[in-house]
This record gives sequence, C-alpha cells and structure tokens, in this order.
Amino acid sequence: MPLPAFQDLAPIYPEIFLALASMALLMIGVFSRDEDNPSVSWIAIAILVATGALIAGQDAGARELFDGAFLADDFGRFMKLLILAGAALAIILSFDYLKTAKILKFEFPVLVLLSTLGMLLLASANNLISLYLALELQSLALYVLASFRRDAVLSSEAGLKYFVLGALSSGMLLYGCSLIYGYTGTVGFEGIAAVLENTDRSVGLVFGLVFVLAGVAFKLSAVPFHMWTPDVYQGAPTPVTAFFASAPKVAAFAMLIRIVQEAFPAIAEDWRQIIIAISVASMVLGAFAAIGQTNIKRLMAYSSIGHVGYAMVGLAAGTPSGVQGVMIYLAIYIVMTLGAFACILAMRRGDSDVEEIAELNGLSRNQPMLAFMLTVLLFSMAGIPPLAGFFAKFYVFLAAIEAELFWLAVIGVVTSVVSAFYYLAIIARMYFQEPAADFEPMTAKVRFVLGLTGIITLFLFIPIQFLVTAAETAAGSLF
Repeated sequence: MPLPAFQDLAPIYPEIFLALASMALLMIGVFSRDEDNPSVSWIAIAILVATGALIAGQDAGARELFDGAFLADDFGRFMKLLILAGAALAIILSFDYLKTAKILKFEFPVLVLLSTLGMLLLASANNLISLYLALELQSLALYVLASFRRDAVLSSEAGLKYFVLGALSSGMLLYGCSLIYGYTGTVGFEGIAAVLENTDRSVGLVFGLVFVLAGVAFKLSAVPFHMWTPDVYQGAPTPVTAFFASAPKVAAFAMLIRIVQEAFPAIAEDWRQIIIAISVASMVLGAFAAIGQTNIKRLMAYSSIGHVGYAMVGLAAGTPSGVQGVMIYLAIYIVMTLGAFACILAMRRGDSDVEEIAELNGLSRNQPMLAFMLTVLLFSMAGIPPLAGFFAKFYVFLAAIEAELFWLAVIGVVTSVVSAFYYLAIIARMYFQEPAADFEPMTAKVRFVLGLTGIITLFLFIPIQFLVTAAETAAGSLF
C-alpha cells in the first residue's frame, strides 16, 4: 500500500502534532537542567489545547486513512475533545500536589501526553490491529503513572496491580481479536460487518466477541472486571486517579461503541445481552459496595463503577439516541469527576493528604465554599435536578425506555436512589457534624478547576441543548 501524501493526512494532523510535540517536550525535559521545571507542564497544557483546536477545525464528515485503519468522523472528534479536556484539567490539578510530594518531574506531563495520544488514536481506530496498538500505547503510559510516587508503597502496589491485570485483559482482548479474524477473514470493522450481514454468525465468533468485550470491560472498570479499581484509585497519586477516572473512560467507551456499532450491528442481540448484564452488575455493585467505604478515593472508585453501568444503559438500547445519551453522560461525568477530585486535592493538612471521609465533618463551618461546591457535585452525581448529573441519567434512561428496556431503566433509577445514600451521608457530615481540623487553603489551580466544574454542573441546564445537538450529530455519524 503506497503511503499517502502529507496533504492527504489532514484527518490525522492532530495526532501527528501531538506525537511530535510530545517527543519534543521529552527532549526539552531531558536537556533542561531544572528537572522539576513546571514550565514543561504548562507547555503540555498548551499542546493539548492546540491539539483540540486542530480537531475542532476539521471539516465535518468521515474520512478514512491507511486502508481504513484510521477513521476521522464526527463521533471521534466529539470523544477526542472530551479526552483532551480531561487530560488538560488533570495536569492543572497535578502542579501543587506533585510539588508538595517532591515528585514534580518533567516525565509526568510527557506520560500524560503519550497516553492521551493513544486515547485519540483509539477513538479513531477502525480495525482490530489499530485498536490494539492504540490501546497499548495508552495503557503503557498509564501503568507508569499509577506508580509515579515511587516512595509510597500504595502507589507502587497500584502500578503493579494495574500492570498485571492490564496485561491479562490485553491478552483476553487480543485472543478475542484473533478469533474474530479467524472466523471472518478480516480485521476491518466494515469487513467484519459485511461478513456477518451475508453469513450466519458462528459460536466461535461469539466467543471472540465475548473475549473482546471482557478486555474492554476491564479498561472501563465494569463488573466483573472491576477488581483493580479501588486499590489503584486509592494507591495512585490523586491527580493520576483524577486522570484515570476521566479521559481513559471516554477512550474506552469510544472503543466499545465503535466495536459494537460498526463491526457487529448484525448480531446486536448477542452483544446487547452482554452489555445489559455488565450494566446491571456495575450499577448494583457501585451502589451497594460504596456504602461501607471510609476512604473517599475508594468511594469514588465504586462511584465510577456505578457511573459506567449507567452509561452502558444507553448503549444497551442499541439506537442512535442511546449512543447520544452515552456521549452526553460522558461529557457530564468528566466535569463531575474532575470537580470531585479537585475537592479531594483540597483535603490537605500541612504536607500530608487527608483521604478519610470522617475528616470532612463540619466542613461547612470551616470552609463553606468548598463544602458548597462539593455538595453541588455530589447532588449532581446522585442525579438531582436541575444539576448536570440529572440530564446525564435522563438521556440514557430515556433511550432505554424508547428501546422498551423498561426494567433496565427501573434498575437504573433504583440503584441511583441507593447511591444517593452515600452521597447524602457525606453532605450530612459536612453540615451536621462537629467540625474536624481545618484543611489548608485551596491553591489557585485547584480553585480554578473546582470553580469551572462547579459552574458547569450548576448551570449546564441553560446551554444543555447545545450539548444535546452536538452529541446527536456525532452519534449520527455511526448509523
């Protein structure tokens, strides 16, 4: 296959720019005498913003490159912008934490950029090989980030657990891909779909699909492949946890949606059963397992498992409105999650992090603004109107109802009520318990992220139609 001319590579310009800029930034860090120079992180944020501008400036419509291995379309662009936003805000949250922990190294933003590059490629992957390569580029950087605080036992343990289980999930996904190729004779999503349209699906192909979905479910931390999530969320440095809980989730959902909607629409009844089972299990476990948690990062881990289940309700519908609902959910989920982790980063006394939920007692008396913003974010996660989280759940449940999955929507509503218990328990602590010792004042960067996410959460109901329209257009490119 002849290589395309440079001007024909326009759909992949953002990824090329991000790759070259990441390597240039690595060289700047290597040859800089000041190893903990924060300017590297600021340059990384500028690179992410510039990459986002390149993506936003692309023409509408779909274009393929490299014999169909890379697909640039409206769906991919929407998901890529969410990924870039999550990565940029995670780096902003990392400045003061890394400096206080004495691990402000230039490698951190470079690893975030390289992982983000893998996520962008994953959102545009259009065959099994490009999907796997992009996934590994994303994952290898994430393994290092999880154990970035090498002087902490929990961080090293988090990195090791994530690596071992991640390697297992990658093996499962690769084995599934080999089965799919063996039974269809092609790795391209369009080719797989064409084969399934013209022939009856075999048991071996279904087995391959199950293995692929199991590998993707691990990346999403969906039940029953969630076992790594609480330990990694607790052990990893908090800004890394914030990154894990946002951008990689979007990339994994982009991968999952492309697989089921572009490669396997002909056997929708098969993969919908799997998605529904994972969705129900994730919603139930996320609702009940978080109740007994005393560490707020572990609570957020179980909360994220539950949110993955809610988002999958929309995908289980198997309709354009269902995919639209998932995209709306992910956009709002990123905002709520990063805001919550900004609050967690504000829980500091001296040079030490405070992660126990009991330490939030009486926060409204000592730091009323922090307590108010955390209350808004927790109410939003519970789905209380008119906050942003209400609209996230509304659109996925509506898609399930339109697809006549009434019982699935009912389970979603019931588990939302159960999950509201532990959110309300935190709010009750902040407003009705005797105050614990004061936290350190919030830094400017944490205050910026918290203010931005809080405002979006509070007032998204005003421009919500813009998000709905953008998601509808992006989801339409898949059907």
